[in-house]
Amino acid sequence: MPYIPHTEADVEAMLQTIGVNRIEDLFSEVPENLRFSRELNIPDAMDESKLYAHLKGLSDQNVDATKVSWFLGAGLYDRFVPASVGAVISRGEYLTSYTPYQPEFSQGYLQTIYEFQSMIAELYGMEVANASMYDGSTSMAEAAVLAHGLTGRRKIVVSASVHPHYRQVLETYLWAQSLDLVTISTPQALTEDYSVVDDQTACVIIQHPNFFGSLEDLGKAHDAARKAGAMFIVVSDPTSMALLKPPGEFDADIVVGEGQPLGVAMGFGGPLVGLFACKRELVRRIPGRIVGRTQDHEGRPGYVMTLRTREQDIRREKATSNICTNEALMALAATVYMSALGKNGLRKVAEGTVRNTQYARQALAVQGARPKFEHKVFGEFVLELPRDASEVQKELIPRGIMAGLPLGPYYGDAWKNSLLVACTETRTRAQIDHYAAMLKEVL
Repeated sequence: MPYIPHTEADVEAMLQTIGVNRIEDLFSEVPENLRFSRELNIPDAMDESKLYAHLKGLSDQNVDATKVSWFLGAGLYDRFVPASVGAVISRGEYLTSYTPYQPEFSQGYLQTIYEFQSMIAELYGMEVANASMYDGSTSMAEAAVLAHGLTGRRKIVVSASVHPHYRQVLETYLWAQSLDLVTISTPQALTEDYSVVDDQTACVIIQHPNFFGSLEDLGKAHDAARKAGAMFIVVSDPTSMALLKPPGEFDADIVVGEGQPLGVAMGFGGPLVGLFACKRELVRRIPGRIVGRTQDHEGRPGYVMTLRTREQDIRREKATSNICTNEALMALAATVYMSALGKNGLRKVAEGTVRNTQYARQALAVQGARPKFEHKVFGEFVLELPRDASEVQKELIPRGIMAGLPLGPYYGDAWKNSLLVACTETRTRAQIDHYAAMLKEVL
């Protein structure tokens, strides 16, 4: 065990202290037939240059957005990240920062969090935003738990057009608290039937634009929630807010989302940054923490940690969340991104996304492929193919195209020919035309 500093005498002393004879005794609860009894298949040691070459060979087996044209979205998006983002977040004072408990040493760091909160609140049309969450799915789940705590009701209603992974995380949260989850079916990729919303409902959760890229009727969802006395929670892509009316203008109580499109690389699925914004009256119930702006005794502006409703800081029974940290570095990346682009730049990104999406919807209608729905969309759409979408996706990868996400595994056999295609501002017409040509070839 070359990487473990304990001598045989050290190990023996520790085993005697805890009352066992050998290390294997610590795993006595695991049946013998389930234990790994042979040597691990690890290659012999290599020198540094050979090890780098070996790792390079392994990494070359990955399919990533630098090798193929990327039309896979479904919650993570291949958007352009300005060089200024990397330049700022790689600075030592930010890269190694964690929790700014001592404001006298953390003014710059605290200010970046404050600016992040301000930008997210403005983007979503809300009054307050917190200092970020783990990701969009935990933000949504925490919003549902907040609704239960505020209303005392135990029924959470969510649309099936909300991201499947978000709903899985929500189900786990609610299972742990013995709350009831009711899902509204959306066979046409839009939420239309709110009949399950009643006086036992704590909240109604809808995504806009939804998982399929379709634009939902937030007014209808709001009215259904308010009629039942339930809270109204919206999951929203922050980039789309540059063009769409924000959920705050539909009287949403809480708006959550994934901040990855705002300057954070896809990174094989993480790290991510959860967005959480709400009405001012909910401020003492929100998960996570808030940084506030104040003045010192000489009247100079200063920033402090204003609110921490977390188990680390208050008694467990009074905590509103068990999320004990935030994604501050990714939140900083989002802050730099939004600062660099500004209002007009973000709008151009959104407009480029819309243009590419509309062009792709037309160009990919080849050899029996067609858009599954005629809804208004942002950034994504469902392409219906004449055969299994998973097979088509696999056949297009060697042709240099990550075609999208097959929906059969998430929505059943009725969707097995359905492919969710994403187009960001980074896609070119040449790439879309190549996709169309290759799709025609495999079909």
